[in-house]
Amino acid sequence: MEEEPLLTGSINRSSGDYGSHDSDEHQHKESSRRLSYSVTGDDSEEQDAYSDLYIQQAVVFIEDAIQYRSINHRVDSGSLQLYRWYYSRICQWGLGFTIAVVLALALIERPSSLTYTSDIRFKPKPWEPPCGLTEGIEIVCLCIFILDVTVKSYLIGWEEFRMNKWLIGYVIVIAASVIDWMLSISMMCNESLRVRRLIRPFFLLQNSSLMKKTLKCIKRTLPEIASVVLLLALHLCIFTMIGMLIFAKSDDPKKNGEWETYFKNLPKALSSLLVLLTTANNPDVMIPAYSLNRGYSIFFILFSVFGTYLLMNLMTAIIYNQFRGYLLMSVQTSIIRRRLGIRAAFEVLCCPGRGHTSTQSEGHVERVAVNMFLQVMGRVHMKSYCRQDIIKAAQQFPDGFIDGEAFQRLFNELDKDFMKEHPPKPEYSSSALQHIQYIYSHYYITVLGNVVALANVICVCTVLVLNSEKSASERSYFYMEIINCAFIMFYLIEMILKIVAHGWRGYLSFRNNIFDGFLTVLLLALQIAIFITYKTPSDSEEVDPVPHRVMALWEMVRLVNMLIVFRFLRIIPEIKLMAVVASTLVDLVKNLRAFAGILLVVYYVFAVLGIWLFQGAITPPPNMSLNASTENSTGPYSMDCGTFEQLEYWPNNFDDFASSLVLLYNIMVVNNWHVFTDAYTRYTTEWSLVYFVAWWMTSSVMWVNLFVALILENFTYKWDRSNTMSVEDVERIAYQSTVQFMFREHVQEPTEEELLAQLHQHPHLHLSW
Repeated sequence: MEEEPLLTGSINRSSGDYGSHDSDEHQHKESSRRLSYSVTGDDSEEQDAYSDLYIQQAVVFIEDAIQYRSINHRVDSGSLQLYRWYYSRICQWGLGFTIAVVLALALIERPSSLTYTSDIRFKPKPWEPPCGLTEGIEIVCLCIFILDVTVKSYLIGWEEFRMNKWLIGYVIVIAASVIDWMLSISMMCNESLRVRRLIRPFFLLQNSSLMKKTLKCIKRTLPEIASVVLLLALHLCIFTMIGMLIFAKSDDPKKNGEWETYFKNLPKALSSLLVLLTTANNPDVMIPAYSLNRGYSIFFILFSVFGTYLLMNLMTAIIYNQFRGYLLMSVQTSIIRRRLGIRAAFEVLCCPGRGHTSTQSEGHVERVAVNMFLQVMGRVHMKSYCRQDIIKAAQQFPDGFIDGEAFQRLFNELDKDFMKEHPPKPEYSSSALQHIQYIYSHYYITVLGNVVALANVICVCTVLVLNSEKSASERSYFYMEIINCAFIMFYLIEMILKIVAHGWRGYLSFRNNIFDGFLTVLLLALQIAIFITYKTPSDSEEVDPVPHRVMALWEMVRLVNMLIVFRFLRIIPEIKLMAVVASTLVDLVKNLRAFAGILLVVYYVFAVLGIWLFQGAITPPPNMSLNASTENSTGPYSMDCGTFEQLEYWPNNFDDFASSLVLLYNIMVVNNWHVFTDAYTRYTTEWSLVYFVAWWMTSSVMWVNLFVALILENFTYKWDRSNTMSVEDVERIAYQSTVQFMFREHVQEPTEEELLAQLHQHPHLHLSW
């Protein structure tokens, strides 16, 4: 029977082939392979090479499926080895570290953030790196990026590269960065503007497929958001005009408070109501008018009800609904990638066992030998428990072969939650140990431990309340030490007896036991250190007997008390709702990194823009000390109640990258954000308001709403899945709560025809159908 490999020239193909489909060359290779297979004497080594290549291809396709990666890459032997090396943990960690380094350069480049304070009144001159230091680090990072884009381009081929906008953008950004870097070197690092700082976040974006999908979803959501923003702007403009008509300037100066402060002109009225939309200046904005007539409050109440409580919440709902729909489409693509990778692995494994000529029987069923499948699974990099479950399921096939549908079902184990099994308890012959094991394996012992921990926290709180007005030298440590020693001894005995009951492995198999045991050992070590260093403090001691120790007695006692309070968190796994909430927070950190990554990109870009626009814009009055007043100063300074100067917001500025990030965060929270906008409009120009409103719209309105919506989605997903489980099951289970699994129930599975059609379009894998 004739057999042919799945690649055009997979073993002997030229390295210059970029996935082109030249028909003459393809026919020549096909005929040459058929000739080689007609020889029956010396083709065993070639057959072994092809067999090993099939296994190598299947391994890579399965790994692509696990990681939701595209399979449209080169599949010859050398390229597959390079591909696996590129996506190895050490290579990807190295690339991630390089991206972190190039982004962190903004902290030490001019203007440097290496000062202990950002308060412009007494900020010392920062250390400026010598010319060539950061530039040398940056050019090394850029060389790594050049190597990265070269490897990526080679692996996917020229045809795929031309259609990949992200890779083309990657090349353009690297080229622009290198050109800007050369300009910096030629100007001896004295240039006033570094364009490459603004485009550095692109390196972070292009390295994460989920970030790119999220950004694409945001782009598609913008038209729907724009409609609500337009309605919000219409609401704002109408109420601004009505407000200027109601609070017009009066002949009586006593009645002009509202006009003078908030409605003097159109920009001031517009900004006042915009801030009121965020409730940051409520009720300040209505007090001058409200003090004259209580009826004026109706205007501000109506504005807040329609704007803040209706339109803003409607925007949250629209953002969540539209973004969720587009994210669902993105997740659909990820699921297709997984199914396609698994199907491709099946095709390359079953191909050696089927014919490719017209003599193939009508009823032939494509199947994969279990032995070959086990060889593949032995090479695949994946979670050990998933590998064990898949191998165990594969060994159940009685005839030693797996068909296509069963092959796909085997990898459903990737979608299942991992249930952690605790080791068996040790068996004791002693009746005393058996009684201890029975008692300390009971749930009520855990309840008792929680009650004791609560009593300990109450004692610490009581002592803190009694000593709240006393200085460190006036406090008595005697009773505190006695209480701490008693509770720590109880914790130690509890830990030892639990170890006896469950065994070492069984004790450490519970996450709350690891947390509890670590803090117990740490508390015991601190208590022993206190006893050795200070002995037992007597009731008559009023001061630290050894004032020159590394850590004073009160500081050590305070550290013990903080650990005791922290240890009370052991109750979280014992309460189902708290356990679900805590695991949701952990999953948000692990699985929603893409959303936080894009927020970091937005922060970075706006911080760089802020430095370009407002660096050095705010300056303190001349000869002003930390506690000096600006009442007699001239210029843009104002000591009115609630202003930037009166509130002493001097550390909030755009004079360096770190302080810019903090200022942007303060504006995102929107509490008193109008103080910053007012200051920068006074110190620069009223057009500066455009920058701050754009940041508020991007961060607070859009991104925070998205993040809240995804928190709700994540919590709902986990709560629905844990609703029928006990507290013990919630503690044992490890939820598959990635973004793909959160929307898994709403995703439509691709049909076999769709998978085969996409495999047929693979630029480097040429299957015979």
